[in-house]
Amino acid sequence: MLDFNTIVPDTGKLLLAAVVGGAIGFEREAHGQAAGFRTYIIVCLGSCLMMLLSLHIEDLYRHLSDQSTVRIDPGRIASYAIASMGFLGAGAIIKGKGSVRGLTTAAGLWVVTGIGLSIGAGQIAASLITTGIILIVLYFAHPLRALSHRRIYVILTVQFQEKAAPLESVKDIVLGYPSFSIQLINFEQDAPANAITYRIRLFCADVGEKYWPEIVRKLSVLDNVTLVKWEESDVP
Repeated sequence: MLDFNTIVPDTGKLLLAAVVGGAIGFEREAHGQAAGFRTYIIVCLGSCLMMLLSLHIEDLYRHLSDQSTVRIDPGRIASYAIASMGFLGAGAIIKGKGSVRGLTTAAGLWVVTGIGLSIGAGQIAASLITTGIILIVLYFAHPLRALSHRRIYVILTVQFQEKAAPLESVKDIVLGYPSFSIQLINFEQDAPANAITYRIRLFCADVGEKYWPEIVRKLSVLDNVTLVKWEESDVP
């Protein structure tokens, strides 16, 4: 039976969950993430619905006596909603050789589930404060990342079409930039093709990224160079 005393506040909670979920999802959509505006709305709205179900499920069994074997735990559905969010969050994460992308989106999906549950439980103030803090972090924390220089690991491949390849010349060019250091050098010789290939794993601070085109240009003018390539490296 419809109870308008609960329908009106529940509708308001569901609409609020859609608004705050969409606000966070809008920022993720602007960053080109697959889990964006619509996904966040659905997740927050769905978790709010689950919380409302947990709170109202008691009404279904109110007629039972204390001798009944039915036991109701309003927090059980909510706990499973948080746990199951791990599957959706994992799908938003992309792992490369040296980096993992999508962690912020996955964390956003997890926390927006909690926001939806909180709205469903009636914790409106806490939900709005949390949403505000998250939006501030997502929109305004990017400049702060520049204060922390991250480490970058790359593989530099240089191939020469001769047996006597000038490895020292390659090293001199790379080490001419203080931001770079050589960690490992692999050597490969293709006798039939008379080619020598060096694969050099480099470490550099993120400020060294601006020097990559310059290094490639200097390596490309060495005698008998046939290939110069940068690749993302595994993090040791």
